[in-house]
Amino acid sequence: MIGFVMIGTNDLKKSSDFYENTLSCIGYTRSYNGDGYVGFSHESNKDKVVFYVTIPFNKKNATGGNGTQISFEVNSKEIVDKFHIEALKNGASDEGKPGPRPSNNSKEYYSYIRDFDGNKICAYYNEQTIG
Repeated sequence: MIGFVMIGTNDLKKSSDFYENTLSCIGYTRSYNGDGYVGFSHESNKDKVVFYVTIPFNKKNATGGNGTQISFEVNSKEIVDKFHIEALKNGASDEGKPGPRPSNNSKEYYSYIRDFDGNKICAYYNEQTIG
């Protein structure tokens, strides 16, 4: 089980605002402000931070990991669409418009964006998982 995910940024204020606006449509809110990082929790467990945005500890520039992707499972295709719209509205670049991505005979629906630090973020709905 994954405890939490942390991504780097070169502009904490800009990144914090971006994720606060973008993640709100999939049920996440900013729940923690630390020295050099912020944390987000899902509405189902507001006391548990599961996604952090941080200035790198080693003081070097943050970069998006090549091949790294953070994916958020959501409850409907409409929420995937909303996530994509909000992300682009808040400065993300399009890495894959919302739509079906058939795999293993399942009904999967994905959206991919990249934030301004190069982090690849996905929202997805899997009818087999969520139902």
